[in-house]
Amino acid sequence: MRIALLLFALSLLPAMSFAQAQPWKDYLGKWDISGEPPHANYVYWLEVTEAGGKLAANFLNRGGSVLPVSAIRFENGELIFRAAHANPKAPQPPEHHAKLTEDKDRLLGLVTIGGEQIAWMGLRPPTWTTDANTNAKRIKYGTPVQLFAGKDLSNWTAQVKDKPLGWGIVDGAMTNEPKANNLVSLHRFQDFKIQCEYKVEKNSNSGIYLRGRYELQVLDDFGKPTESHGHMALYSRVAPKVNASKPVGEWQIMEAIIIGNRLSVWLNGQKLHDNIVIEGITGGALDSREAEPGPIMIQGDHEKITYRKVVVTPIIK
Repeated sequence: MRIALLLFALSLLPAMSFAQAQPWKDYLGKWDISGEPPHANYVYWLEVTEAGGKLAANFLNRGGSVLPVSAIRFENGELIFRAAHANPKAPQPPEHHAKLTEDKDRLLGLVTIGGEQIAWMGLRPPTWTTDANTNAKRIKYGTPVQLFAGKDLSNWTAQVKDKPLGWGIVDGAMTNEPKANNLVSLHRFQDFKIQCEYKVEKNSNSGIYLRGRYELQVLDDFGKPTESHGHMALYSRVAPKVNASKPVGEWQIMEAIIIGNRLSVWLNGQKLHDNIVIEGITGGALDSREAEPGPIMIQGDHEKITYRKVVVTPIIK
């Protein structure tokens, strides 16, 4: 009996040693991150991976693109990583220090920027249902909500409260001044179909945020190759299958269906995303509470853009 117990104990040693050599294993996976007050509007996203015993990560540093971190290590019980810049000549970003709570369901982080300490907390994203399908033939729709139908901006508010709205109605369409505020719908939605009609100006750059978290890029890119920042890309995450953009000044029609973390998108009659998986929030998201309903946000803080229709039809489960 003693020999059997000894052999059993010895058989556990490699597994135990391997686990002890990977103290960061509970950090692996995705994290939806929000700043703690007074920085509650700071929103980040992190995915930690491991290959061959080496850590790697992708990080969304509030705005812009999801990028691989420039450095990551596990030291003194902390995960320490440094965000990357799209511009390699930019100054090196500060390090984020993060540690799991005892129950391992929250990731508490701290970063010092310009002498100011910013605390943040990460939570696991929701477990999405595996049967979500934006191509289902029998999707049941509710009553359409006309967020804009050519009259006024009564269904919208400004994202930045102390900044002028910068939007108005011209010939039955809502249009912005360059560098205006972003429009946030007063209505919130979970699963839905959205239909928009808009036109871009030369070098226009806007975006349609689903649930206020996932940006579909709106861009003047007629005739250009597709890429993850192009027109109707899931910004920085998934490029459209084809470039279906029309030239500057022509009205364009988009439609998107989002169910859980699944997304299909059409532009000017062509299907650009076919029930793709949304891996996480995109830059400029209003919050990181992915399981909750959210508003539609229309970006107005870049160049001029004009919308004459925004209709959201809820999906009834």
